[in-house]
Amino acid sequence: MNNLNTHDQRIAKMTFASVYPMYIAKVEKKGRTKEELHEIIKWLTGFDDMKLQELIKENVTFETFFQNASLNPKANLITGVICGYRIEEIENPLTKQVRYLDKLVDELAKGRKMEKILRI
Repeated sequence: MNNLNTHDQRIAKMTFASVYPMYIAKVEKKGRTKEELHEIIKWLTGFDDMKLQELIKENVTFETFFQNASLNPKANLITGVICGYRIEEIENPLTKQVRYLDKLVDELAKGRKMEKILRI
């Protein structure tokens, strides 16, 4: 349990700006675009490009990033395993939100159709 709390705290303090370039690299390596990445981030968080760039420039933590987000009501439809964790079983709300984003990025990189990623 203590290990899980440490993991949750580490995620909360990680900055979005430090992970964002890895998201871009992952999707572009698989032939997807930065614009598509922004589309899934906007769907999940409600952030437009200007707000996203502002948060990156401010070097906000994931905790602050998701505090500012308006999470999509369909986010709970994001299920499966990401980074060794089953999303549906994650209890910490922030960790679950970060894993939602990780899962969407993974689906984009794996070539899934945008309609399916956005749960349309």
